[in-house]
Amino acid sequence: MPSHKLAVVVIHGMGSQHNPQGQPPSTTPTFSKGLKSRVSRRVGADMNDVIWHEVVWAQILQGRQKDYLRKINRNLGYDKLRKFVVCNLSDAASYRPTPDDGDKIYEAIHKKVENVMGIVKHQVGPEGPVLILAHSLGGHIMSNYIYDMQRHLRQGGSPVHPTDVENMKTVAGFVTFGCNIPIFLFAYPENEIFPIMAPNQALPPALRFSTWWRNYYDKHDVLGFPLGKSAPRYEQLEQSGELKDNPINAGKIFTSWNPLSHNGYWTDRDLYGPVADRIKEILAAV
Repeated sequence: MPSHKLAVVVIHGMGSQHNPQGQPPSTTPTFSKGLKSRVSRRVGADMNDVIWHEVVWAQILQGRQKDYLRKINRNLGYDKLRKFVVCNLSDAASYRPTPDDGDKIYEAIHKKVENVMGIVKHQVGPEGPVLILAHSLGGHIMSNYIYDMQRHLRQGGSPVHPTDVENMKTVAGFVTFGCNIPIFLFAYPENEIFPIMAPNQALPPALRFSTWWRNYYDKHDVLGFPLGKSAPRYEQLEQSGELKDNPINAGKIFTSWNPLSHNGYWTDRDLYGPVADRIKEILAAV
């Protein structure tokens, strides 16, 4: 019997998130600790029915990034801006599929997602609902992970995994914040850009919410964007009501009005309030 009614899977974006003292279990909140705490207070006792997981992938690149920074420090100086560029922008540059089987980072990051979903299936069951919370580049990663699964099936392939939850067919909600998917789409003609389809087809009708994708962005966040204008099919997704872009004012008094708002979503009421509401909606429909 499943031990929980809902799994919340949280993935981080660009930047160092890894604990150098070792990797705790995915159920131990680290980068999402503040978000979970605030959501839990809003949901109340029903959070006992929720299992909270983190996908931590920064360690895949973090060692090489820090090693490079140490090397160039002798010649260039170790300033915060240079560290930001190396530890953030290189994450985005390194995560890409390639036609020559050289996309080892892409595969390694997706393996982190796969490992967490393999644990989730035991806790919510093979068809249990999942709520995905994805920050920054994490939104692009989860979108690609789901898209690759869906494309494989469209091309006539057999399911990659034995359960619907692992095959990303029981996603009751997809929440992106500070999402930068649009900047990865300019390399493709607009008519060849396809967003993911609703990843909820294995769920009962009560859990197939009309708006299953909610995207939150702050106008001051230069790394977070609305998605509906990305390409014609994203616009169709928005017009159908499946995707909803939500402008918010993330961060606190010293960050909400500048690019530092990119990290302000984690503890902002405009995000944790709707997340808590969606959790309550899912639990009520299970």
